[in-house]
Parts: sequence; structure tokens; C-alpha cells
Amino acid sequence: MSIWEQLKNLFTRNEPVSVIFKKEWAVLLEKNLPLYSLFPDNLKEKVHEKISQFVATTFFEGCGGLELTNEMILTVAGQACTLIVNHPGPPYPNLKTVLLYPSSFSSVKEGFDHRGNPTKDRITRLGESWNNGTVILAWDSVTSGARNLFDGRNVTLHEFAHQLDQENDRSDGVPFLHTPQAYHTWAEVLNEGFEKLIDKAERGKRSVMDHYGATNRAEFFAVATECFFEKPRQMVKKHPKVYTVLKEYYRLDPLEWRKQQR
Repeated sequence: MSIWEQLKNLFTRNEPVSVIFKKEWAVLLEKNLPLYSLFPDNLKEKVHEKISQFVATTFFEGCGGLELTNEMILTVAGQACTLIVNHPGPPYPNLKTVLLYPSSFSSVKEGFDHRGNPTKDRITRLGESWNNGTVILAWDSVTSGARNLFDGRNVTLHEFAHQLDQENDRSDGVPFLHTPQAYHTWAEVLNEGFEKLIDKAERGKRSVMDHYGATNRAEFFAVATECFFEKPRQMVKKHPKVYTVLKEYYRLDPLEWRKQQR
């Protein structure tokens, strides 16, 4: 029985829910999350605490015939909690639901054509994050993104970065920051990085960050987050200011973990 199956009745009755992190969960994290294996012991303990809070407050649902398992829940929770492990308070206070599909899923994108007429296009997705507190993920992309620690592509980190961005009810690439001065620095540094990525994308030049980050500032923050955790050496070399700003925001230094593993 999955964690969620054990908790579902308590959620239905609106009873207080608490979860104690189990030793066997750490085995699943070691198996599925190479990034977790780099953590120092004290950070692992903090992640465990956040995971316990996360799974006790988040509704998980398998979609498209997917049957939830503890492995799925913990693989998502472990990565989501990595982002906020050193942030005070409960993890993702606005998050309500995580939906998991077996693989890519389709959704409707609404917009306008050149004449201003509303349009609806069905597109294929690997992940989505909604302002209403919902994250949707393709399980096969969750696992492949987590296990390849060096490609800078991780759909779970990407979508949960969007959740952090959306906590202020906007999706603009600016999450809640720690100080007023941090907003000024954030805007200056990330705008510069965003413009550089746009330039490289337009000229077809290779970049540490995926060109998808040039779509808008929200996507730039999410793509930069993926690279921060998975390509710290390259990011420090090519985008040192962006790396420093993200290090201050996340209160983590993934490059230091890599050095300690040598």
C-alpha cells in the first residue's frame, strides 16, 4: 500500500495528518535520486523532515491508468523538497495536488491569434505547474530526469521551481525573496542572463541552459534552476552571477557537494 493510500482516509475525514520518515524510504531515494546521494548527512536529515511534511500535506493521484507507489511519491517529493530544504516553514504552502501520468500527456493551451481571436491548441506536455496549487508530471520523465544528473534537464525541479515562482500569484520568474535588496539584485542578474540566452537562442548558439529558458522570464528561472542543480560547474563558469543569486535564494551550493565527492 502506498503512502497516499494509507493517508487518504485521514484526508477525507479532514483529520490532522503526520508522517514519520522511514529508513526504507532513504533506500528508494538513493536508488532514484543520484543528487540525493551527494548530500552531506545533515542535509539528508533535513530533506527527510521536509519530505515527511510534504507527503502529509499533498494529495497524490495517478492518472491515465498509473497506479501510485511509494517509489513514485518519494521520487517526486525528494526532488521537490531539495529546492526548499533550507527554506523556513512548511514546504510549498500553496501546493495541494500532484498528478502523475505514465508518460507525456496533452493539455489545451489558450491564446489569441494575430487578429485577437481566442485560440485553443492541444499540446503534448511532460509537466505543468498551475497557480491553483497543482503540479502535473509524466512519470517516465520524472525518472529519466532524476537519474541523469548531468544534462541540466529535470522536469520535477523545473515544475516545482514554477510553484515557487507562483506563490505570489504571478508567474514572472520572481519568487518570494528574503530581503528587499534581493529583488533588485535578482532583477538585474536574471534579466541579464535572460537576455543573453535569448541572444544565443536567436543565433543558434549552444548554451549551458536549454534555449527553452528564452521563452519568458518564468521559464528562464525554471531552466536556470535545473542547471543550478545539475550543471553547477558549467554554470559557475558561464553564468557566475546567476549561480550566485540562485545559491543565495535556495541557500544551497550544489558545486560544493560535487567537490566533496572527489
